[in-house]
Amino acid sequence: MGRRREGTILPRFSIFSLGIILLTASLVAIISRRLRLPYSVGLVIAGIGLAFFPNAIQLPLTRDLIFNIFLPPLVFEAALQLQWPAFRRDLPLTTVLAFVGVVLAAVVVAVGMHFASGWSWLGAGMFGVLIAATDPVSVIAAFREMRVEHRLSILVESESLLNDGAAAVGFTLLATFAGGDVMTPAMLAGTLVWTVAGGVAIGLVVAACLLLVAWRTDDHLVEITLTTIAAYGSFLLAEHFGMSGVLASLSAGLLVGNFGLQRSISQASRGHVLAFWEYAAFLANSVVFILIGGHEAHQHLIVVATASAAAIVLVLVGRALAVYPICALFRWSGHAIDARYPPILVWGGLRGALGLALALALPDNIDERGDIIAVSFAVVAFSIFVQGLSMPLLIRRLHLTSLNPDRPDGA
Repeated sequence: MGRRREGTILPRFSIFSLGIILLTASLVAIISRRLRLPYSVGLVIAGIGLAFFPNAIQLPLTRDLIFNIFLPPLVFEAALQLQWPAFRRDLPLTTVLAFVGVVLAAVVVAVGMHFASGWSWLGAGMFGVLIAATDPVSVIAAFREMRVEHRLSILVESESLLNDGAAAVGFTLLATFAGGDVMTPAMLAGTLVWTVAGGVAIGLVVAACLLLVAWRTDDHLVEITLTTIAAYGSFLLAEHFGMSGVLASLSAGLLVGNFGLQRSISQASRGHVLAFWEYAAFLANSVVFILIGGHEAHQHLIVVATASAAAIVLVLVGRALAVYPICALFRWSGHAIDARYPPILVWGGLRGALGLALALALPDNIDERGDIIAVSFAVVAFSIFVQGLSMPLLIRRLHLTSLNPDRPDGA
């Protein structure tokens, strides 16, 4: 993931700050549900408010904090909830959307930012890749609240998980190039295979080994611990060997959710395991979005207002130019989707934790590093507030709520 900076993963912070963050997250969850507002929007607003109180938030938002602490449980829990039959059914479409779509969107953003803001090709390219990573947290929460058609919900969540992996892989390749390494086409292909296939293999192997251990116990505390090792162990091990940690946690989560919960983890423990990971994802999302809000309050976005406006437009255009042609390509196949889905895929492509983590991980030799970080925060803020808040309205306008949400096809 590029050259690592000195510093600890967990900066020093007070127990008081942690308590304030957790209490705020709880209150926001209650208020958001009653007001029917996206939870992440409320968290960011709360974070902005807390930023004006001295010493309320003493936990700096860093790449290591997001990437190594909060990202593994978010990816693992989302994959844990995905049902393999539904995921596999649209895997060709979601794979093309994630990998080819990331390339198309990144190219549009990179070219636009190079000419609109005068950024170097390398800086614009790295921004294009990192900002292509989508975060469906707000959208999925709205989907569940409004009982959106099952297939659409699966498409958005599946594509986002693969999309995150693709963006992380692309960022790794560009960071290697930024470090001065010369890569031939053969070396590039080899690195790509190592990063993608290696990440998937690490996730499957780590999860399989831990499920073998879980099979020999019915202690729910031990089984929860083993799944925690699967989430973090696969992620950190893959990253250590230069593979994709996101794809490793994704693979581990899919294996545990679709095989382990049925065969290796005891029936009495399944509810405990799912409840633990639901809480872990809630906690990670809460802290990340509050920290995003706190950091937004200190961003000098006026300085990069023009670049931010250009980036927001380019990100939306790039997403549209990736989604609509790819969906049209599958129109006459067995993976064709409802014509009402592409607008949701485009407008629901919110940006969040991974994009910010990658922005904070930019190598120091990128001339536009400071501007890229500020612009990334601006794009995330726009997606959370504007796109996130308007998603329920768009869903209602397109009549995408399911009459019978329990049916697997969402019909």
